[in-house]
Amino acid sequence: MIPIDAATIAARTRTLIAHMAPEPPSAVRDEQRLIEDLGFDSIRLMELTVALERGFGLPRYAPEQLTNVLRVGDVVTLVATTLGSVGGTRE
Repeated sequence: MIPIDAATIAARTRTLIAHMAPEPPSAVRDEQRLIEDLGFDSIRLMELTVALERGFGLPRYAPEQLTNVLRVGDVVTLVATTLGSVGGTRE
């Protein structure tokens, strides 16, 4: 298994967000807000969470872990931090 570097995590996370965003921009940037800028609602945010968990092999997130995840950059940080704490790798 090969460790996933930070740039790869960020790129894969942004790509996934762009694919799932109801109102996708031409480029997803870290400062964009998930709800206000990209059009996510609560159902779509839950779907994004599941897609991230499955796509990166992450453990399930508790709702309280997600309360401050408001922007694309927050999602990237959450995934990178989780992968770092669980020894994230890819096959």
